[in-house]
Amino acid sequence: MGGWGYGGYGSGGYGMMGMAGIGMQLILGIGIILLAIYLFRRHASHVHTGGLNKHSGMDILRERYARGEIDSAEYQSRKRDLEGK
Repeated sequence: MGGWGYGGYGSGGYGMMGMAGIGMQLILGIGIILLAIYLFRRHASHVHTGGLNKHSGMDILRERYARGEIDSAEYQSRKRDLEGK
């Protein structure tokens, strides 16, 4: 018996609708992957640069003094400048 249906033409009676569904699933899957990549890169860039913005001038001054880059007199002078005294 010919015609449309399970024993006839097409893919179980759906024809192009089955292919459109597969295409939509493929597009959705690619979209989810691209969104995940975008969010991962965005998060990674914030983690990489986030630590630099959290240091105040006094924190940097203390670190330079602790590493021996500046002496006590320069530390005290710059500390007074930063505190506004």
